[in-house]
Amino acid sequence: MPSGDSIDKKASDDSASAGMRKFSWRQRLRERLIEIFLACNGYLAIFLIALIFLFLFKEGIQAFQTISPLQWIGNKTLDFEGREVFSYLWQPVSSSPKYSLLPLLAGSFLVALPATLISTVIGIGCGIYLAELASQRVREILKPVVELLAGIPTVVIGFLALSVLASLVQDLFHTTFRLNAFVGALGVSLVIIPTIASMTEDALRAVPNELREASYGLGATRWETLSQVILPAGISGISAAILLGMGRALGETMIVLMATGNAALFTANIFSSVRTMTATVASELGAVAQGSEQYYALFFVGSVLFTITFLINLLAEIVVERMRRRLKL
Repeated sequence: MPSGDSIDKKASDDSASAGMRKFSWRQRLRERLIEIFLACNGYLAIFLIALIFLFLFKEGIQAFQTISPLQWIGNKTLDFEGREVFSYLWQPVSSSPKYSLLPLLAGSFLVALPATLISTVIGIGCGIYLAELASQRVREILKPVVELLAGIPTVVIGFLALSVLASLVQDLFHTTFRLNAFVGALGVSLVIIPTIASMTEDALRAVPNELREASYGLGATRWETLSQVILPAGISGISAAILLGMGRALGETMIVLMATGNAALFTANIFSSVRTMTATVASELGAVAQGSEQYYALFFVGSVLFTITFLINLLAEIVVERMRRRLKL
């Protein structure tokens, strides 16, 4: 005959097991609901991006029904001597509208490429310092300051470029145009630096410590370890940071709208006034009649811009994925 204590203990164990099973079932249900919720958010984001993509191309493709395809490249005009020449113009409100995309593409890259170059030098240097050289106390102070720069409204940076940087650049380089592509690039670089610096730091801190310890064990100095071991191991993440920074530069609107002069000139002179695709869409779309030639032309410009930035971001994602696989190996 079992004693009373053993019966009570068995009953207590059975009750505890039932409670654990009940808790485990509730926990699994909760986790499953969270997984479904997160998956729905991901699919919803993909669906919304697809809708935006389809809407842009649906509206932009209609431009080819009323505008000659040749006008997207260039237009035949008369020079001062009355001769017929081939020019690249964006003049949608003239007596004979012109819709060449080349001045807008040239202006966009004339701002984005120098901005990416400036931001790469400063951002990578800042990221290396935060990840490998700065003390814990300095990192706790400097990193929030760098990230705070990303939170400044772009219209404030555009006003700074318009009122301060433009005058400094003109006095220093004696430029003909006070507002030009270089001024816009300086303003845009202030927006990109935090992105590149933060991603560079994350890429370097993701490098396994075993590589550092092995390098030091072989007698390498700190700088030799940094330049020959850590940077090559994190180059994929750094490359992704640069690509994302360039995508951000191409998509910037307010700074280039305020600081580049907004002259749709087809030029390679970085000190010339230019007009970007984002500035064109932002400044003209609100004033055009829906269904007009200019309306569809602006949507086509938006489609081209969306495609370029999408491809750059996709390339950056591929680079990041390769870095993850490399680190796992």
